[in-house]
Amino acid sequence: MSDRMSALPTTMLITLWAKATESTKERPLLRDLKAVEIMKSVDFDFSVFEGCWKSQVGVAVRSAILDRETKKFLKKHRDGAVVNLGAGLDSRMERLGVKDVMWYDLDLPEGIEMRKNFFDETENRRFIAKSVFDFSWMDEIETKGGPVLFIAEGLLMYFPEKQVRRLFVELAKRFPGGEILFESTAPLVVGKARFHDSLSKVEETPEFMWGPKDPEVVSSWSPVIVFVDKWNFFDYAKYRWGWMRFARHLPFLGKSISCHIVKIRLAPKKVVYRSRQMT
Repeated sequence: MSDRMSALPTTMLITLWAKATESTKERPLLRDLKAVEIMKSVDFDFSVFEGCWKSQVGVAVRSAILDRETKKFLKKHRDGAVVNLGAGLDSRMERLGVKDVMWYDLDLPEGIEMRKNFFDETENRRFIAKSVFDFSWMDEIETKGGPVLFIAEGLLMYFPEKQVRRLFVELAKRFPGGEILFESTAPLVVGKARFHDSLSKVEETPEFMWGPKDPEVVSSWSPVIVFVDKWNFFDYAKYRWGWMRFARHLPFLGKSISCHIVKIRLAPKKVVYRSRQMT
C-alpha cells in the first residue's frame, strides 16, 4: 500500500500507530489488536512518530473515554445506532465486541477505500464514503427505533467553528433524542499544527482550526443542543503526562492546553426530521 495520500487520511495513521503502540504497553489504557494487525501490514514508516509521546498518550486517553461512553450508550439503547464520523482505521466496533447494533463508519472516499482493505461491511456495519459536511449522508442512517450516537474523534478541530456549528444544528434537527461524543482540542494549538509533535511529521500538515476555551459553548448553538458532561484528558493516566499534568493547574494556561471529550444530547422537539426506521 502506498504511503502517498492526502493530509487528512494520513492523520489516520497517527491514530493507528498510537493505539497499536498503547496495546503493547504493560499497563495499557486500551488493547487494540486490530490496530496492531493493520499497522504491521501498512506500507508506511511509522518510526517517524517515535518520541511523539504526547500524541500517543492523548489518543489512548481519548479512545478509552470514548470506548467507555459508547459502551454505556449501547447498554442503554440496544435499538439505537452508532455513526463513527471520520472513522479512518478505527476499530472501536471490534474493541467493544459490538455485533447486533447498527454501526456506520463514515469517511472521505479515499479513507473508506483504505478502510476496505482491513474491514468488511456486514448487515449491521455499513460504510459511507462522504464528507461529514455533505449532509446527504444523514439520509442513509437507519435505526431500529432507538436514538443515534455520533462519535467525532480527531475530526472537528480541523474545521472552522462555523462548519462545526452547522453540522451540530443539522444533527439536532434530524436526530432528536440522539447523542454526540466529540473531541474538543486545546485552544493553544489552534493555528499551530506545525509545532505539533506528530502532525508536524506528515506531509501537507493539516491545520487546527477550532478549539473552544469552553466546549460547553456548543449548547448555545441551538435550544435543543444540551450539554451533558466533559472529561479532561489530564484527569486520566496522570503518571503518563509528565510536566503537563502540573501545567494544567496553572491560571490561564490550564484551560489553554486542555483537551476534552464532550457529551451532548439532542433534545426531542415536537416537529423534526427523523432518520429512517428499519422495517
